[in-house]
Amino acid sequence: MADGSSFYITTPIFYVNDVPHIGHAYTEVAADVLARWHRQAGDDTWMLTGTDEHGQKILRTATANGVTPQEWADKLVAEAWKPLLDTVDVANDDFIRTTDERHEKNVQLFLQRLYDAGHIYTGEYEGYYCVGCEEYKQPSDLVDGTGEYEGQKVCAIHSKPVELLNEKNYFFRMSAFADQLLALYEERPDFVQPESARNEVLSFVRSGLDDLSISRSTFDWGVKVPWDESHVVYVWFDALLNYITAVGYGQDDEEFARRWPAQHIVGKDILRFHAVIWPAMLLAAGLDVPRGVFGHGWLLVGGEKMSKSKLTGIAPVQITETFGSDAFRYYFLRAIAFGQDGSFSWEDLAARYQAELANGFGNLASRVVAMITRYCDGVVPAAGATTEADDEIRAIEIRATEASLAAIERLAPHDAIAAVWELVDALNGYITSEEPWSLAKDPDKRERLETVLHTAFRGLGTLGVLLSPVLPVATAKLWTAIGGEGSVADQRIDRAWEWTGGERVSALEALFPRVEEKSE
Repeated sequence: MADGSSFYITTPIFYVNDVPHIGHAYTEVAADVLARWHRQAGDDTWMLTGTDEHGQKILRTATANGVTPQEWADKLVAEAWKPLLDTVDVANDDFIRTTDERHEKNVQLFLQRLYDAGHIYTGEYEGYYCVGCEEYKQPSDLVDGTGEYEGQKVCAIHSKPVELLNEKNYFFRMSAFADQLLALYEERPDFVQPESARNEVLSFVRSGLDDLSISRSTFDWGVKVPWDESHVVYVWFDALLNYITAVGYGQDDEEFARRWPAQHIVGKDILRFHAVIWPAMLLAAGLDVPRGVFGHGWLLVGGEKMSKSKLTGIAPVQITETFGSDAFRYYFLRAIAFGQDGSFSWEDLAARYQAELANGFGNLASRVVAMITRYCDGVVPAAGATTEADDEIRAIEIRATEASLAAIERLAPHDAIAAVWELVDALNGYITSEEPWSLAKDPDKRERLETVLHTAFRGLGTLGVLLSPVLPVATAKLWTAIGGEGSVADQRIDRAWEWTGGERVSALEALFPRVEEKSE
């Protein structure tokens, strides 16, 4: 459970060769929900996201658009990547760009230290390179092309031909760390999650590690190798270092000691970089390995991985402008088991919005506030003698709090939301069975009416605290209506049922309006 210690969580830093789609937003939201939960549990929390702006792919994209790589990156960051965070309400603490001076100079520092320690040497490499992945590919990573690429070998991820490259490069002695990596995976079974991801990484390392080419000399868009400026640092070696350059590596030892190590949330297609190359780099530098690496699944549209090139990319705003940011956050973390692939459909989103958010949580909130307004003139009633039904609601409040926290600890936000939803369903059932509208007709049942409304009010406030990391907009509105003290985002989520509210309720607008109304 949360104990007030440091919790540093990261997303990958995203390529600025194109605008973001819902797959990128899914990663951002997952990390944000985990971060918000830990913040509300009292942990010293820090969330990092950002953009990866070096490498051949960015250079080619910029050139094709008639601008410099820096101009292209600046435009995409300002017009697409930073606005994405507002679109889906991500409350990140920092945003790093690999073109930041704080990053570039400390990439060089890290590289120089590895070079001085003998972990880097000069060599020659020939292999098949995927510009889309910015990675040399093994034969097992290639498939036969189809259509216009028939007869060629293409990248299994991007479905585009690879390029045969031969370069004199600098190499990192990654193979020397295979045994240490295997020992790490053995000693810390949860270092790579979920289990399917761990098994993939174990198999990859057990099959033998090659040394890693860490420089390129055929183009110059990147961080210069400090001892040889005719080379630039391999984009992945550069990019992975953002996780430490952003929290003080090389320039603020106190901040670095406070924040590092981090929990990484990444897509499964970049798992090996984070679970193999990155810890090997850190071991070579004498630094702590990450807290863990979680490889989540892909979002599938029409059975295929989200892709701009295949025209399956959906902009997050296409969803939020109709359903709102809360619905986006809720849907992708509730409908998809975190760590598995998940299929997106507009029909499923609309159905869940109506059944679970509008009718389930939203209608519950409206009914409770409306009944206190109608039957008690807006004054929150005190509870009288309680029954088993009342006590059961209280027990579920506590159980939902504890179960959701336990789920967050094991990086299972879908289970955390499901645990909280037990309280949503229980409160709806409680109101239906207790029938406060019938109790209100009988003056002799006034005490019972007030006890029921008090119980429902307390449960609703607990829901507001527990759902705040997932539904920040709706819960903020609810919190105001029930007179909660301070900001709902500042409430201790590990003691959600102890929340403090005011003496009165105020008007509450529909938390999840009918979609037809929002689109007019």
